[in-house]
Amino acid sequence: MEKTNLDLIQKLRATSGAGVLDCKKALETCNNDIDKALQYLREKGMTQALKKSGRETKNGLISSYIHPGNRIGVLLEVNCETDFVARTDEFKNLVKELGLQIAAAAPMWISKEDVPKEVLDREREIYRRQAQQEGKPEKVIEKIVEGKLEKFYAQTCLLEQPYIRDPQGKEKVKNIIQQTIAKTGENIVVKRFVRFQLGEEV
Repeated sequence: MEKTNLDLIQKLRATSGAGVLDCKKALETCNNDIDKALQYLREKGMTQALKKSGRETKNGLISSYIHPGNRIGVLLEVNCETDFVARTDEFKNLVKELGLQIAAAAPMWISKEDVPKEVLDREREIYRRQAQQEGKPEKVIEKIVEGKLEKFYAQTCLLEQPYIRDPQGKEKVKNIIQQTIAKTGENIVVKRFVRFQLGEEV
């Protein structure tokens, strides 16, 4: 087996908590696309980390990050199930990484579900008009709109953003959280955050 395939299997295992053979099959089925392979495992009911997503989170940490130069600051709350996990290095490191991500990538919301309907309606209308002005056929305009919305989410929603430490930009923030869920055995939720930038208008 090629090293790249082994790396992909290990990544998918860390994210999903599924077995080696299940991850291998999912990647083969989905042409080594991690996101599609994760979706495949979810549909087959093989993910362990994602099964924890409904569990209650009442513990965790409130953390602050001040970027060098003191011009950008982040206040962040991340929740987990127990105080024990909140004290682990894995959890603390995740919270720190999320603070760095928010400072660097300036998300506006945590997830897709948090984006207000009026914002989505406005974005859809802009993309639709752009496609019409470019002379795109009506039957493909909706696909173009949805594709551009995914890019919008990747810019503005923390969980959908490319992880800043991944040079290829393929690893999403939500995958990093799922990997920590698989390691700790507990559900982990980003509860809220505030990002301050010196001189910005409120």
